[in-house]
Amino acid sequence: MREFKLGEHTIGSGRTYFIADIAANHDGDINRAKRLIELAVGAGADAVKFQHHDVTKYVSDYGFRNLGGKFSHQSSWSKSIFEVYKDAEVPLSWTEELKSFCDDRGITFFSTPYDLDMVDYLDKFVPAFKIGSGDVNWLKMLEKVSQKNKPIMVATGASNIAEVQAAVKTVKKHNQNLVLMQCNTNYTAQRENFKYIHLNVLDTYRSMFPDVVLGLSDHTLGHVTVLGAVAKGAQVVEKHFTDDTTRPGPDHPFSMDPETWRAMVDDTRLLEKSLGHGTKEVQDNEKETVVLQRRSIRVTEAVEPGTVLSEDLFEYQRPCPADAISINDATQMLGKTVIKSIDSGDYLRKEHFKW
Repeated sequence: MREFKLGEHTIGSGRTYFIADIAANHDGDINRAKRLIELAVGAGADAVKFQHHDVTKYVSDYGFRNLGGKFSHQSSWSKSIFEVYKDAEVPLSWTEELKSFCDDRGITFFSTPYDLDMVDYLDKFVPAFKIGSGDVNWLKMLEKVSQKNKPIMVATGASNIAEVQAAVKTVKKHNQNLVLMQCNTNYTAQRENFKYIHLNVLDTYRSMFPDVVLGLSDHTLGHVTVLGAVAKGAQVVEKHFTDDTTRPGPDHPFSMDPETWRAMVDDTRLLEKSLGHGTKEVQDNEKETVVLQRRSIRVTEAVEPGTVLSEDLFEYQRPCPADAISINDATQMLGKTVIKSIDSGDYLRKEHFKW
């Protein structure tokens, strides 16, 4: 897997990089946005992400009003689709202040641009770009972002493998530092959504794109999918972040709060330790267990020098000291003559025989 630097962190090094997506959870209040940044720092996030868009370039009010109704997670919204997205805008006047606020607290600031002009605007503020699933098939956007020569994270929700291949090809024409994120773009926070996550797609991505970093952009409750993704090789994880999942707003219900976020990070750090390397060998902390649990060849009665060993003298019992003759060599011991006395219950070792 490829590695590259993002701030103080090396992406792809085996340490999961956590992105707290504040998105619309600022609720139109910059002080609330700052509060969420501070909470994300305390909960162990490596970065916070916002979403920069001019709603007039992003959402067609006419289009949604004539779609024939509201669908999926939008069906519960009391305002029009256009109004909800308008409320979610990050005013450009906030950007520099939020960036400085993050810098002062040692957490990385970046954002998702939702129109081409916003790419140029954000370029001076962010060390990386994240492209949401909704634009995975907008190759012009991917082309422009990839030419900024900064790491790119692309979520692949609601897409097929041909679209993912096209996206990867477009980005890698100009930029090799790509995080490809498995994603399911359903925001209803229902338990049945777990059956649609398909973490095994990460295996497909690893096989098809061995030189990208794997990631997960997730909207399910809790962090079961995160642990599964990390075990599958994901190195970057993005989940939505709030301080109160009961607040009104489009993103709060499926977000994580500081307590659940901290639990996710802590559990992931334990998982990272447990994954280790791929070499099967006796570990330092189980070397004593080799002695305690393995069996040695022991004699059922005292054996004097000159005795010829027979099967009825053998018992296979724990423990097995390091100098014991292997129980798998028991057949070879049959018929051997003992040159040194063996106490009843003692184990066979080379000093008991002439070699």
